[in-house]
Amino acid sequence: MLRNVSAHLELEIFGQTNMVLSLAVAQNNALNSEQLEISLDGRRIEPNEITDRHGTRLHQLVGERGRMTIDYRAEISGAATTLDPSDLDPIVYLRPSRYCESDSLTPTARSEFAGLAGHDLLAAVGSWVGSKLRYVPGSSLPTDGAEQTLLARRGVCRDYAHLVIALLRALDIPARMVAVYAPGLSPMDFHAVCEAYVEGTWHVVDATALAPRQSLVRISTGRDAADIAFLTNHWADLILRDLSVVAVADTLPRDDVRELVQLS
Repeated sequence: MLRNVSAHLELEIFGQTNMVLSLAVAQNNALNSEQLEISLDGRRIEPNEITDRHGTRLHQLVGERGRMTIDYRAEISGAATTLDPSDLDPIVYLRPSRYCESDSLTPTARSEFAGLAGHDLLAAVGSWVGSKLRYVPGSSLPTDGAEQTLLARRGVCRDYAHLVIALLRALDIPARMVAVYAPGLSPMDFHAVCEAYVEGTWHVVDATALAPRQSLVRISTGRDAADIAFLTNHWADLILRDLSVVAVADTLPRDDVRELVQLS
């Protein structure tokens, strides 16, 4: 499968600020071509690339007051190489985290999914979250976690993923959050899904069902939204004035939610 992805950001920066971008596709993808261009008031800036243990590629730079433009594009062919599981994964991704309060949701998880395990549990949790929530753009705050999402019964992709992750962790299934480019997604944007570890393999669970899981392209991987933000900054403030994301594939697979899918 051939996929083309791009992202365009325009920022207004109010002083010297340390910035970290997470726009590039993860290290394990088969890249045909790639380009990242960053300019501040027309002056080109070269970032420092840092790669984490999951192959997430972070680009760090220091920006000054002014108007910054960021353009990223890549062409990806075929399937990604499999990420090797770490001995830390079953520890880190079973713990509660800032947005995935699995300890608070344990009674709910045990009540709703008693007697299920393995692949059946993944399907049940994904379907349950998909049926309980309404996808409503702008309905949640950046500080909302899984517990608040369940109470509100609505949210966006990050909220769906947080609730799935929290419920699975509460049932002793390691689960983590992945930011992806998502061909077929409408409206187009960055997308977030859950990956759950069952029988020695990470499988994608996307309770939104808004894009074929087979077409997704991994950007970053972490405990929850705090680990996979496309932009973080410290020191001075900035405003995101414009953001556009494009992700297309030469073919869009038909996704059967009953089937197991690995992030390709």
